[in-house]
Amino acid sequence: MPGENLSRDEARERAALLSVDGCDVSLDLRSAVGDEAAEPRTFRSVTTIRFRCNEPGATSFADLIAPSVTAVSLNGRDLDPGEVFDGARITLEDLAAENELVVDANCAYSRTGEGMHRFVDPEDGEVYLYTQYEPADARRVFANFEQPDLKAPYRFEVRAPEGWRVWSNGAGELVDGVWQFAETKPISTYITCVVAGPYHYVTDSYERVLEDGTKLEIPLGAMCRKGLAPYFDADDVFLITKQGLDFFHEHFDYPYPFGKYDQAFVPEYNLGAMENPGLVTFREEYIFRGKVTQASYEARANVILHEMAHMWFGDLVTMEWWDDLWLKESFADFMGTFANVGATRFADAWITFANRRKAWAYRADQLPSTHPITADIRDLQDAKLNFDGITYAKGASVLKQLVAYVGQDAFLEGARRYFKRNAYGNTRLGDLLSALEETSGRDLAAWARSWLQTAGVNSLTPQVLLTSEGRVAELAVLQEAPESYPELRPHRVAVGLYRRNCEGALERYARVEADVDGPRTIVAELAGAEAPELVLVNDDDLTYCKIRFDETSLATLRDHLGELTDPLARALCWSALWNMTRDALLPARDFVGLVLRFAGGESDIGVLQMLHAWANSALVHYAAPAWRETGERLLAEGALRELREAEPGSEHQLAWARFFAAVASGEADFQLLGGLLEGTAKIDGLEMDQELRWAFLEPLAAHGVVDERVLAAELARDDTASGKRHQVRCLAARPSAAVKAQAWAQVVESDALSNALVEATIAGFQQASQRALTAPYAEKYFAAIERVWTERSIQIGMDVVRGLFPSLQDSQATLDATDAWLTAHEDAAPALRRLVLEARDDLARALRAQECDAAAG
Repeated sequence: MPGENLSRDEARERAALLSVDGCDVSLDLRSAVGDEAAEPRTFRSVTTIRFRCNEPGATSFADLIAPSVTAVSLNGRDLDPGEVFDGARITLEDLAAENELVVDANCAYSRTGEGMHRFVDPEDGEVYLYTQYEPADARRVFANFEQPDLKAPYRFEVRAPEGWRVWSNGAGELVDGVWQFAETKPISTYITCVVAGPYHYVTDSYERVLEDGTKLEIPLGAMCRKGLAPYFDADDVFLITKQGLDFFHEHFDYPYPFGKYDQAFVPEYNLGAMENPGLVTFREEYIFRGKVTQASYEARANVILHEMAHMWFGDLVTMEWWDDLWLKESFADFMGTFANVGATRFADAWITFANRRKAWAYRADQLPSTHPITADIRDLQDAKLNFDGITYAKGASVLKQLVAYVGQDAFLEGARRYFKRNAYGNTRLGDLLSALEETSGRDLAAWARSWLQTAGVNSLTPQVLLTSEGRVAELAVLQEAPESYPELRPHRVAVGLYRRNCEGALERYARVEADVDGPRTIVAELAGAEAPELVLVNDDDLTYCKIRFDETSLATLRDHLGELTDPLARALCWSALWNMTRDALLPARDFVGLVLRFAGGESDIGVLQMLHAWANSALVHYAAPAWRETGERLLAEGALRELREAEPGSEHQLAWARFFAAVASGEADFQLLGGLLEGTAKIDGLEMDQELRWAFLEPLAAHGVVDERVLAAELARDDTASGKRHQVRCLAARPSAAVKAQAWAQVVESDALSNALVEATIAGFQQASQRALTAPYAEKYFAAIERVWTERSIQIGMDVVRGLFPSLQDSQATLDATDAWLTAHEDAAPALRRLVLEARDDLARALRAQECDAAAG
């Protein structure tokens, strides 16, 4: 990996020297089919780049990662590939004012989801291809200048196996056996795209009359593997797509600029989705093979809208370098929820945002690797790791705060001016802020310094003083910041006061918006109000902060959380309690107890599923070891009770069924799961579709109840790509030393597995019930990770370093071993050290929480 890196300084120097006029790419993908034993499998890639150099005679380079280069020609002069190509770069000497570079290379198909990924469907043997480039893997498919600020129009042509169809960013047609695609608008390398294979393809169209009276027509398409076609609800995908296009046209006042709009759901995808203009790619898990809750449909809609927002924020206007990644990702994350609420059936999506997306941000912002939203990205490895909870969820949260600060109308008008001024160009932070300052009339420099250029999360705590008559004498909001990031920020917040009514419901009776700034802010408007039972200092979730509670409010939640009638307020309280658990301020057993007591009455299915995940995590990582067995029994009993009491056939019943499988721990639990699988047991309304069968099989495999023979029979029942991933995970979950040794070797010592099967194997390997079984691998982990990082792709390296960290060996000894590795490897790749530091921080946090929980016992 180090030889493939690109520094920010190198990119800036090249951008100052070169500008690109156009790029033609010809790919021959006919080698994708044929002998599966053929290795290495490559395809021919011929690229012609027309570019200018403002310092004739200068030297620069083009990017290409390929097994071999057949020919290189610069301005009609043949260059020796052996002299100018080093495996990652092509040296370009004595450049003219106007240049033409032609590179004929043999590029490799990928099995790691980077570059041109090749997938063979085990169900029917069909081959499917797609590309994925962000941040810098287009160079694995064609020669280019791989940085976001060297935009160019692209024209692709592709030769493919007979019977295949091919898609790219522009509209395409088959001419004399070659797929030819319309030239794109100027775009960055990382959002060019090719999808090819025997995909199932569905079409529709979108029409809109623009304000000037012209008619906008956008051809729509959606595709997936043929094996998933029976489950593909393309109508719903198109519905969300059309609603999103309406919403963004109404708010952005800039017509969708990229012609057609295809959406491809592809196998073994590393990301959620990617915003390639005209051809968005998604992980195929967004096509649901079994029954799922509305939270899954909401999440899919959010991703569709997130990627659509990128057509403007990121594709039309692109950041100069990855420092300003937030200019696209934070905006798309915010706009995904903003449009979901404003345009689709998911009117409560801000609840999911408050409960789920912000949890990701809060965790990331408390890691030692936290960074300002506008980050310091030194090179491509930094960029790869910065697609994190800060850039996405914290950035989106801060934008929600900005909307509250400047007003929605001013915010959207600023965005409109930003698009029109910078269309097809590249920008930095100041370009957007200047537009927003114009429309809002506010000086945003101080706001940007506090919110975008500093790291860390503030905590807001209410302080209530009462009169002798039981009314509020003074209500203040206290703001704190961690010592490492002491910035106290300006917050626009809503403070809500809650009391129980005569029927016992906990309802808001007073609400005030206020500007919180500094360590203590008095909210004068609430003086004289009736004494509250609960004070919620970030009501309606306007700002980004950790909510804390005064003693009265916390006591109220312990006894009456389920009586809080507003679902968003309830979600905010759950999130605050979870943060307190992670911060060792609330014992893990207390959080588990609150879930067992109140989660059964939770109406929002997304919040319920988040509570399930948090409760399980509290037990596995934050509960005192001596209490774990008790906690396991309590969670399993509670989950089964709620499962039996849930409305038959409801999504709540499904959620409790999956949670019960995840926490099942005793022989009776396993007998019930086995009986449900075999049909000898029944719970009214619970349908055992294939996905639920695999969910039940994993705990049975992990506890040794089912063996390899049973899993093989289940794969025969579900002999698909999805089934294979499930089987691999279940096989690796079995409680056997030999199984663990095999799984470790397959992931760490071999590169034979694809990215999806590496992920499945790691998930199966790490089982909370098998701490003793995996203990020997802690030492092996630290011995292997630097070699893995050097030898494998960055995606696989990240999967291994994150996924196999011995977090289940939660002891001081593991913490000491981690510190010893960090001390001995100060010169390791910064991105690798970052991953280890993050894992160390999670482990240290878990140990502190366990001490808190033990003290409560």
